[in-house]
Amino acid sequence: MAIIPYDDRDGQIWFDGKLVPWREAKVHFLTHALHYGSGVFEGVRCYNGNIFKLNEHSQRMLDGCKMMDMKITYTIDQINQACIEAVRANNLTDAYLRPLAWRGPEQMGVAAQQTKIHLAVAAWDWPSYFSPEMREKGISIQTSRWRRPAPDMAPVTAKACGLYMICTLSKHEADRNGYTDALMHDYRGNVAELTGANIFMVKNGELHTPLTDCILNGITRLTVIDLARSLGYKVTERHIRPEELKDGNEFFATGTAAEVTPIGKIDDKTFAVGPITRRIREEYEKLVRAPVPAQQKAAAG
Repeated sequence: MAIIPYDDRDGQIWFDGKLVPWREAKVHFLTHALHYGSGVFEGVRCYNGNIFKLNEHSQRMLDGCKMMDMKITYTIDQINQACIEAVRANNLTDAYLRPLAWRGPEQMGVAAQQTKIHLAVAAWDWPSYFSPEMREKGISIQTSRWRRPAPDMAPVTAKACGLYMICTLSKHEADRNGYTDALMHDYRGNVAELTGANIFMVKNGELHTPLTDCILNGITRLTVIDLARSLGYKVTERHIRPEELKDGNEFFATGTAAEVTPIGKIDDKTFAVGPITRRIREEYEKLVRAPVPAQQKAAAG
């Protein structure tokens, strides 16, 4: 299947305060973020014209920029509005959004105090991160040799560009070995997350998910925890050892792109896509497509 390059598409991208033609949204070769990974991004979904958890995503971007010592001049309301304008400009109702803040080319080297912080938002049609077949039968994941760093080794709670290097390496290796994605451990050897999603284990009717002391506390993860508890399920956030996984009954991944996706295989062990996973996925899909108050709908376009 031919890949459509992301820099050669029709549409508009919100770029530093204005909409520009998609193909013209470019940065200079000496952009600091390109060389040093000094950027913070978000992944956001729009359903039926309503941007889901927009405030939470924009706030996390601001928090991430602060952690990365990036003095962004935009407010949460301005980031929200940029996302809304990107969706409207491309006439989208169901879409994926990618806001990105990054250091510009004003200063080259490790130090970057004099760089300008830029902000852009792209929005495009992206129905599902995984194929319908994978979402039905469950994805397969392989344990990666790369580990998530400790909190004193990297800004682990920021959605920072540089932190995804090992995710790319892990996913490439998993792809080569016939798996859909990779499972990463943390620096202590505990179960951590997938390359772009959090993980849940269902055991004896209860949900278990890793603590987020060294990984991103996903907005979808938090949404699913609240949803599961509202449905009467007990949810425990704790350290999970890899050897515990063999005793799990069901597994699923959560993320803005992944949404709620069953996991059918971990390394050489297979698991059924069970009723709890299916119910949570169904209820999540209802939640994200639920009608919103008129004033909120108008704000979201």
